[in-house]
Amino acid sequence: MRKTLTAVLLALTLPSLALAMPEGGPRHGGEHGMRLFKELDLSKAQQREMRQLMGEQMKNRHAITQRYLDKLPAAERKALQDELKAAREQQHDAMRALLEPEQQEAFDAHLKKMQERRAEREAFMTWKAEQAQKAE
Repeated sequence: MRKTLTAVLLALTLPSLALAMPEGGPRHGGEHGMRLFKELDLSKAQQREMRQLMGEQMKNRHAITQRYLDKLPAAERKALQDELKAAREQQHDAMRALLEPEQQEAFDAHLKKMQERRAEREAFMTWKAEQAQKAE
């Protein structure tokens, strides 16, 4: 159980790391992925296929993580979510402290957009679950 929780925590904190990625930067694999692509001298088509495979891998990891999260009691799941939220906020605060005032404004705007998208997705998932229950 301890190893599972550790793996879940690591998997759930990865999205926060995406904030360090430049706006138009690579989506999957980050700098390591770009370095690998250069070292292997991949064509654009190969790079596209590699990114697709990396995206599928990320989705699979998310699905596996979610299966284990679903098995946790509600109290532990809530505690995990609260701890992850606190860690994410602490990381955002530390990142923000490194920025110049105009960069902080852009960073804050980016965080706000992410929160809006997260809220939209949550509303959609709630709606989707309601529709599934109606269909039953």
